[in-house]
Amino acid sequence: MQIRNIAIIAHVDHGKTTLVDKMLRQAGAFRENQVVAERVMDSNPLERERGITILAKNTAVAWHGTKINIVDTPGHSDFGGEVERILRMVDGVLLVVDAADGPMPQTRFVLRKALDLKRRPIIVINKIDRVGAEPLRVHDEVLDLLIELEADDDLLDAPFIYSSAREGVATTDLGIPPVDLTPLFEAIVAHVPAPPSDASGPFQLLVSTLDYSPYLGRVAIGRVERGTVRVGQHVALLSQDPSLPDETARVTKLYTHDGLERKEVDSASAGDIVALAGLEGIEIGLTVTDPDTRERLEGIAVEEPTISVDFVVNNSPFAGREGKFMTSRQVRERLYRELERNVALKVEDTDATDTWTVSGRGELHLSILMETMRREGYEFQVSRPRVIQREGPDGERLEPYEELMVDVPESYLGAVIERLGQRKGELIDMRNPGQGMVRVMYRIPARGLFGYRSEFLTDTRGTGIMHHRFLEYGPWAGALTGRSRGTLVSMENGTVVGFALFTLQERSTLFVAPGDQVYEGMIVGENSRSGDMDVNPTKEKKLTNMRSKASDENITLEPPRELTLEAALEYIEDDELIEVTPRSIRLRKRELGTIDRRKLSREAKRERAQATL
Repeated sequence: MQIRNIAIIAHVDHGKTTLVDKMLRQAGAFRENQVVAERVMDSNPLERERGITILAKNTAVAWHGTKINIVDTPGHSDFGGEVERILRMVDGVLLVVDAADGPMPQTRFVLRKALDLKRRPIIVINKIDRVGAEPLRVHDEVLDLLIELEADDDLLDAPFIYSSAREGVATTDLGIPPVDLTPLFEAIVAHVPAPPSDASGPFQLLVSTLDYSPYLGRVAIGRVERGTVRVGQHVALLSQDPSLPDETARVTKLYTHDGLERKEVDSASAGDIVALAGLEGIEIGLTVTDPDTRERLEGIAVEEPTISVDFVVNNSPFAGREGKFMTSRQVRERLYRELERNVALKVEDTDATDTWTVSGRGELHLSILMETMRREGYEFQVSRPRVIQREGPDGERLEPYEELMVDVPESYLGAVIERLGQRKGELIDMRNPGQGMVRVMYRIPARGLFGYRSEFLTDTRGTGIMHHRFLEYGPWAGALTGRSRGTLVSMENGTVVGFALFTLQERSTLFVAPGDQVYEGMIVGENSRSGDMDVNPTKEKKLTNMRSKASDENITLEPPRELTLEAALEYIEDDELIEVTPRSIRLRKRELGTIDRRKLSREAKRERAQATL
């Protein structure tokens, strides 16, 4: 049977996973009467809730005698490292581009990586049935992008497919009504090169990604570059660093992919994508070879983290009320266990026994870990994110910069430009594709985006769209202005009362509702002015024996603002923490005592005054 190995790459929300769904259905991967959920490849509950792909998934379909191994990759820039590694074990890519949005920041990133590795692209212009779709304009924009990225001449002749993944149809000519995905399958078989097929040589495989099983341990996934691998075979594990000693292991389980299932097999030959179990200590980038022919393949570099947070054992007055795991030993074990499969993450012990520094690719990358842990029953606290600095060749201070793309209505453009200027953003490009929206591109320090999303949504009345990805390390941009508004901090322990909130809501945005439990030092709202304000949300109305219509009116409260983990990470300042439990996300001050915080504030003012003298 012939084999084709492809990866589906795209910007977030351009329809990759939906397209894989329909390919599986039309290739007969499911029984006719089988009930299958939408976006079946997004099996993780967080993926299904957020509508994004977090982990790369492998699947395979058979089409007229050809086995097509398909890898659905993440579209969000925080998980771009997954995409980069997957491209090493495929021979072609389906680049999915929204017929209305056109190429976006992550589109450029993944296409550049594919072209660098000489992976042949098939361009799929998706969502041709979307309101505002302009497939011909997007066709030209993709060609411009290929030229800009200096694609080889043969890659510029990439086939274009116009599709609606939701409807499961595709066509090579917009003048011909699409019927099904046959044109897409035919393009894959015709244009994607066959993988290496030297099945007689000594076995060789590059580990492109890892999975983890509580029964099997680490599972290595990659393409067999040469030879044949069999269950029970002894293999050598070659590190990327030739100075390190080689290790040997034995393959205890061997799997290939069939539809959504992993199929256990006795052997697999060159060209197929397989999963190997039994290789203790396996890492991404290692070469697995025949012990008698130890030849290294070019390794894969795992991208370095750019943002870190502190995980702290929960020490609030509510600690232990809602979670099952909250001790330092339990939290530490869980964090280090995450390293088994999340290779872009770093965990470091600190001088404090109850604090660990966790570094990742972005706020979403870190918040996914936090959300997963809280659902498993863990309680902990996290600090404000901070960027990871580097030292330049001449000893200068460097920090990570992001490429930011913003689509905003023309009427709100001025407010957005003003805000980004305050955050040290540098305008790179501005385009007006019509329909009342303007697209601007910025180069901005990663620090400058902390807390900006909520401001952006407020400034654009919820109509703007922003995407960003890591660009490069550049010179330190200097001091940035922090949060412009202060907080309301509870000065009492107890139950929140509606009467107290009614008097507070005129000058604040509330984070709590009547009946919620609060403690001293917990943040209960956002002040309408700068500076923090200590308040008593548990204060009840004084009772008198006088009755009047005015005093007995019903109290009307605005709904509190619900904070997600990402929103909380963007919101807090250095002197604040997020308390994360299975049922709650609370904001609090590091120093809970009202009097203690006032002392610290006076000392800080005194130090600033002395520094200016």
